[in-house]
Amino acid sequence: MTSENPKIERRGLLLVLSSPSGAGKTSLARALLDSDPGISLSVSVTTRARRPGEVDGRDYWFVDEAKFNAMTEAGQLLEWAKVFGNCYGTPREPIERAIAEGRDVLFDIDWQGAQQLAERLAGDLVRVFVLPPSGETLESRLKRRAQDPPEVVAKRMAEASSEISHWAEYDYVIVNADLAESSAALRSILAAERLRRDRMTGLSSFVRGLQSALS
Repeated sequence: MTSENPKIERRGLLLVLSSPSGAGKTSLARALLDSDPGISLSVSVTTRARRPGEVDGRDYWFVDEAKFNAMTEAGQLLEWAKVFGNCYGTPREPIERAIAEGRDVLFDIDWQGAQQLAERLAGDLVRVFVLPPSGETLESRLKRRAQDPPEVVAKRMAEASSEISHWAEYDYVIVNADLAESSAALRSILAAERLRRDRMTGLSSFVRGLQSALS
């Protein structure tokens, strides 16, 4: 008796993670990428200064404002936003190619970027909003990062309420009190979305072949 696991062609999906700074979306993104070779991170372009340890082309494509504006005007970005004085955007061509080839892409972007992606690729989008378990936890996480001066931490805390107000625009919400539990929830969301019938472009031909073999 043989065991078969047929590969059915499907369209790739875009998994968006959004949250206020410090809620843990970057940690969740890294955990997912480490555990699932079937999804890759979308590398954004940004005018933000490079932080210690960041690598150009791996974490972001670091560009100046003139280059960023030129890409925007040429229609080379699927979405873009200005956050805390810096511009961030998603290159169009590699994302559209990945979807067509059945590869999944992970986005670590804010609600503005998610709205723009929804305008262009709504059927391919899966949106997850990450909430902190409390305001105190959010502030503590921001301070522990030790990457931003106190005035920036205060500004991020002030902006958190506005960012959180967009939670209802998302398909799923994860309250990130425990990283392991939240990571498991995120993997479950991805597994279910990969099985959506309307994404499985090869399902009709597979079913026809199955029916033919059974008749």
